[in-house]
Amino acid sequence: MTARVWGVVLFLVTALFSWQLGAWSGYRLLERESLKESFRYSQLVDRELKRYRPIPELMAEHPLLRAALEEPADPELVLRANNQMKRMATIIGSSDVYLMDHRGLTIAASNHDRQDSFIGRNFDFRPYFNDAIRTGAAALYFALGSTSDVRGLYFAFPIQADTGGVLGVVAAKVQVTELESQWQRPASFTDAEMVVLDGDGFSFLASRRQWLYRDFMADGEGPSESISRARLRYPRRALTPMDIEYLGRPLGVSPRSRLVRIRDEGAWREYLSVQTPLPELDWDLEVMLGTRQVFWSQVRFLVMGLVVFLGAMLTWLYLKERYRREAELAQRGVQLEQRVAERTADLEASNRKLINEVHQREEAQNELREIQQELIQAAKLAVLGQMSAGLNHEMSQPLTAIQSYARNSQRFLERGDNATVDANLAEIVTLCGKMAELTRQFKVFARKSEGRPASVDLRQPVDAALKIIHAQDSGEGVGVDWQRPAHPVMCHGDLIRIEQVMVNLLTNALHALEGTEQPMIQIDIQDNGGTWQCRVRDNGPGLPGNSEQIFEPFFTTKSMKQGLGLGLSISRQIMDALGGRLTGQNREDGPGAEFILTLHKREAAE
Repeated sequence: MTARVWGVVLFLVTALFSWQLGAWSGYRLLERESLKESFRYSQLVDRELKRYRPIPELMAEHPLLRAALEEPADPELVLRANNQMKRMATIIGSSDVYLMDHRGLTIAASNHDRQDSFIGRNFDFRPYFNDAIRTGAAALYFALGSTSDVRGLYFAFPIQADTGGVLGVVAAKVQVTELESQWQRPASFTDAEMVVLDGDGFSFLASRRQWLYRDFMADGEGPSESISRARLRYPRRALTPMDIEYLGRPLGVSPRSRLVRIRDEGAWREYLSVQTPLPELDWDLEVMLGTRQVFWSQVRFLVMGLVVFLGAMLTWLYLKERYRREAELAQRGVQLEQRVAERTADLEASNRKLINEVHQREEAQNELREIQQELIQAAKLAVLGQMSAGLNHEMSQPLTAIQSYARNSQRFLERGDNATVDANLAEIVTLCGKMAELTRQFKVFARKSEGRPASVDLRQPVDAALKIIHAQDSGEGVGVDWQRPAHPVMCHGDLIRIEQVMVNLLTNALHALEGTEQPMIQIDIQDNGGTWQCRVRDNGPGLPGNSEQIFEPFFTTKSMKQGLGLGLSISRQIMDALGGRLTGQNREDGPGAEFILTLHKREAAE
């Protein structure tokens, strides 16, 4: 057979097996629920029987009842017996309590004051009376009351005479409606029913009113001895047979269970009936659960079976396709290995070429960094060259003063004026210290920066840059407002490179202030959250319209003598390398420009 035919056969087998498995599981679930309800109800019936069974025996011990049986013609004694049994009926919750003599004639009853009183009625035909007389022990019977037409359980016990004979029987009737009302359908089964059958197969208790006093065992052969007993037990009842069909025992359930089909209200309903004998009596409890849930169980199992089948088929198709693909891949692998071998040589050659290009690029980048460092150093030296005139001026004045103090000291020494000589020498020492400090600042500024960024107090490069700027001639007459913070301003940077940037900005500010009335440079440091911002502002003419153009290399608005236009470009590169930022713009509060250095904060103590 082809694979398609095998697939159809397996599909049908899977569907049939799933359907049967669903039926087996559904019937087992119904039987389990029925057995649970049967056990619960049988325990209920047993409890009720044990509750009422000893009561007639206790009532038979009462001397007033025995006295009434011995002297039934005494009306006062009988009246007291009637009242006593009425109290007994109230106490035990019985519907009726009555006293019969040895012939079955009722001489006293709890309902003596009602029209349907049992007094004067003879019940020698009732089995409970005959059993109590014959055995001399407790008797139990159930039937439909011939007088009250109410179903009930009859508990009887004989009353013995002192001589040993039986004087009569005391009986108590308990209605069974309470037993019927205590039947509860399982929450998950809306089509569950209950029926209690006597030994002849007639229903005595039922969850459906129309099922009462029906023959559940009718075989269609006409009247029999069982029907005669039923007519005596259930007088004035039709005792019609049920429209019921017994369909046998489904697979997977116990012999106590069977399928039945009942015609009710013009429609056939199918139930799983589980039969359970009840204690004490010849009753059989049948719990019937509708088989509709079996159908849904079969549907669920069918769906699961089909899902499993489809999963298996898809897995088989997947494996089949996988094996086919693996074979193709194996064939292509051989071809690919050949191509790989051919291209490997090309890739190795390209790789060697790429490695050479990478080495060349790394060398070019190293050269570029060296050139940038040399360019920064050249810009530094260019600034020093521009400030050389100012340095010459700053150095010549102290030298002239030192020379004058030295000549005067010789004359005062000849005169013996040692005090004046000491004063002159002290001035010479002070002037030499100033010259040394000025020379040190220029040496530090001219030195190359070699070290990684570290924690720097931003106030220090500003102080050093101001000392260098003060040495220039162009700085005379320019006011500097340095709002120096009282506490350290620790930032992430490099002292020498930040100082170079500050010198460049201050030098540009001095050049911009040439020819300005009341020139002023303002320096302050502001806290901007995670960063520090150092602002350098002047009150000069300001920047061109496009402020970003000033950071381009060789762009300048000054003369060739004042610079080549590399200072701001180098300064921005320095700030970018330190992880900071340098921006420039025109002031909003008046004429002039402002440059802002932004550096990240660092936590440290001064």
